[in-house]
Amino acid sequence: MRIDILTLFPKMFENVLNESMLKIARKKKKTDIRVHNLRDWTCDRHKTADDKPYGGGSGMILKIEPLYKALADLLGENRVKKAATKKGIKKNMKIILLTPKGKKFNQKIAKKLSKLKHIILICGHYEGIDERIRSLVTDELSIGDYIMTGGEIPAMAVLDAVTRLIPGVLGDRASLRCESFENNLLEYPQYTRPREFEGMRVPEVLLSGNHKAIDAWRRKESLKRTKKVRSDLLWKR
Repeated sequence: MRIDILTLFPKMFENVLNESMLKIARKKKKTDIRVHNLRDWTCDRHKTADDKPYGGGSGMILKIEPLYKALADLLGENRVKKAATKKGIKKNMKIILLTPKGKKFNQKIAKKLSKLKHIILICGHYEGIDERIRSLVTDELSIGDYIMTGGEIPAMAVLDAVTRLIPGVLGDRASLRCESFENNLLEYPQYTRPREFEGMRVPEVLLSGNHKAIDAWRRKESLKRTKKVRSDLLWKR
């Protein structure tokens, strides 16, 4: 999978891409992740990517020109011109704007994205974006009901969640089936050695070797945890 990231702060991604699962995915050549500086597509000597909003108001607005030129270079100008009608974008790719106004990102969306061949992540910044930018994207995603300085950290969250689902990235694919949010349940409690620490013991059922009893315990604990912490997920079942 190829993933392009359009941002005003490309250095923010350097450490993230060279650690843990993202590093493994790149090393295995399961992903081709490219970070682009939007300022490279500005047209003045100050590399200006923002401007004051028409009609007045506080803050600065991300300009449409550098983003349009960046997408034109990545996809071809004809496809970008057709993007407003969504006819110029292939089914196996998405152009995603990270914004608080977007649909809330979740595991189901991550799974769908992991099956694509090409994703472009656009990191918004400043007070907002020129509204015309929305005509160039296929999807808008948010990672939660709160405001961040920019779309860089949300892009990293999407990048990590999607990459680990790509076949061949994780060593144990079976582990994915037992994670939180599978079947709208939070994951059951996990334990490892030592069996006892500071008076805290591992539940005896996990030491019994009775896999049927262990599975029943895990499901019960998963339901209990979901009800306590995220009861909204149970309604989705």
